[in-house]
Parts: sequence; structure tokens; C-alpha cells
Amino acid sequence: MTAPEIAGGPGAAPATPEHLGGRGAWWRRLPVVRQVRQSVGLQRGMLVAGLVLCAVFVVTAVGARWIAPYGWSQLRTPDGTFGAQQPPSAEHWFGTTVGGYDVLSRVVWGAQTALLVVIVAVLASIVVGVLLGLVSGYFGGWADRILVLVADAVYAFPSLLLAILLAIVISGGQSSMWGGVLAAALSITVVFVPQYFRVVRAEVVRIKSEAFVDAARVLGTPHRRIMTRHVLRNSVRTLPLIVTLNASEAILTLAGLGFLGFGIEPTAAAEWGYDLQRAVADVTSGIWWTALFPGLAIVLAAMGMTLVGESLNDLADPRLRVRARNRKVAGSVAATSVATAPAGESSAAADPKEDS
Repeated sequence: MTAPEIAGGPGAAPATPEHLGGRGAWWRRLPVVRQVRQSVGLQRGMLVAGLVLCAVFVVTAVGARWIAPYGWSQLRTPDGTFGAQQPPSAEHWFGTTVGGYDVLSRVVWGAQTALLVVIVAVLASIVVGVLLGLVSGYFGGWADRILVLVADAVYAFPSLLLAILLAIVISGGQSSMWGGVLAAALSITVVFVPQYFRVVRAEVVRIKSEAFVDAARVLGTPHRRIMTRHVLRNSVRTLPLIVTLNASEAILTLAGLGFLGFGIEPTAAAEWGYDLQRAVADVTSGIWWTALFPGLAIVLAAMGMTLVGESLNDLADPRLRVRARNRKVAGSVAATSVATAPAGESSAAADPKEDS
């Protein structure tokens, strides 16, 4: 019997292993699915838990209009006002705040505000940081030294204090939703730009001395094409790891701004940090629900993104990929190995033909 017959019947072609480019299920090569399949043990549990928390956060933010029972600034219904500091009930599952707002609605709408701030802050940080890092690392010179000095100075400054100062300057007393979102996002952006700048610049300095870049210069390729087609594409591989970690930091910074009173006005949008600050006085009076749920939302959202970021950071280590691959290969070898006779048995017991 030939190998093709053993593998899949007469005339069947041998299956190509997936890691050698086989035509296996295409969904296994998707970014998130590939990382989950590479992870093992506790690492896989952390990654899956982080993905679940992030999915709940995003779904809640996107579907806030349909999930929240009331508006973020709604104080009454046709039947009357909600009432201040009402305990959890059938009408208000999470109770009401000291200002008379529904806690569940504020928590759900606060997820939408946090997601908008994270998206704007991270995208703006990537665009500015990657562009400055690419130009600074590729051309060098006095501009590179000045940018590195400024980035180090900003990076050494306390991030929350810098965000507070910039929030005061940028907001200008605006209380609209998008004005507050942009003010908070841009305040966080200035804190994140030095991180992307330093990472991209270090990669560009390393890659621009590679042989393929020198070959492109010899062929007369313009600098703009070399920077975009050769250098940039090989310098941003670690950015997804930084994005996930910065997203959790953005949520905490936004909550800190709101807690200190420099965030978004409560009538413009719901914000977890502001609600938590207003609930501090309630805790001493035994009113726990106004502080528990906004604080729990901050912790779960930041924890989910942190778990994803730390798991992806671990999976970027080649030693972990080797361990997972070795375990898979060891299982395949054990399933196809030939059993040998125990040491105490004779060769006659192993070969029945000798008895006859």
C-alpha cells in the first residue's frame, strides 16, 4: 500500500501541512485567530479573556443607543422624575446618581465616549508619531537631534499632569460632546506621540542600513519611495502591541481627567471618571451603587485591553512560538509511533512465528 493510499484512499495526494502553505481553513490565518492558536495554557486563557472583555466594551459602545434604557442626561420620564440616589430597582437596575441620572444609562453611554476618545487619540498618535519617527530616523542630522530631545522631554514629563495642562488649553471652556472628546483625545495624543516616535525611529535607524535599502539607493529609487515601500513597511510591525497597551492607558487617562474635573461636561456626554468623582461623597453615606458600576467599567475595559496587549507582547517572543510548535509535533509523533515490547518479555513473545 502506497503513501497516498494510506493518507486518503487510492490516488489521493498527500496533505500539505498548514505551516508549509497548505490550503487549510483560511480563517485560521486571520490575525486574532492565529494568535489564539499559537498561545498555550494560561497565556491562551489571558488572551481569550482580554478579547472577550474588549468585545463586550466595543459592542456596548457601538450599541449604546439600543442598550441604554435612557439618555445620558435624562432626568425624568412622562411619569415623573427619577429621583436622586435611588437604590437599584426594576425601573433602574443600577440605581440613580446624586444628580438624578440613571446609573446604567451613564455607564453604557460612557463606554461610547471612552471608545471615541481612544480611537481619536490612538489614530492621531500613530499618524504624528510614525511620521516624525520615519523622517527623523531616515534623514538624521540636526532635526533628528532636536526631535529626540523634545520627545525625551515630553516623555519624562508626568503624563497625567501634561494631559491636564493641555486639556485646559485645548478645551477653551467648550462643553459640547465633540469638543470635549477632541480636547481629551488631543491631550492624550501628546502623551502618546513620543512612544511611537521612539519605537519607529529606532527601527528606521536599524533598517536603513540594510542591504536591500542600499540596493534601492544604487538603483536610483527616490527617497520617498524608499521610505514608504521599504523602510516604513518593516518599521511598524510592533505597533499593534503598543496600540493595545496605549488604549488601556487612554481610558485611564480619560478617567483621571474626568475625576479631577477637566474632562467632559455631564450634560454633553457621559464619562466614567466624572461619575466616579461625584460618587465619592456617596460612599461614606453607604450609597455604594453610584461608585461601584462606573469604577467597575473602568477596571474591566482597561483590564481587557491590557490582557490583550500583554498576551500579544508575549507571543511576539519567538521562544513561545517554538514551544507551542514543539508540543504540537510531539503529540503527532506520539500518536504515530510504534509500540515496542517491554524489557522483561522475550523476543519469542514479540514474534509468534518462532513458536510454530
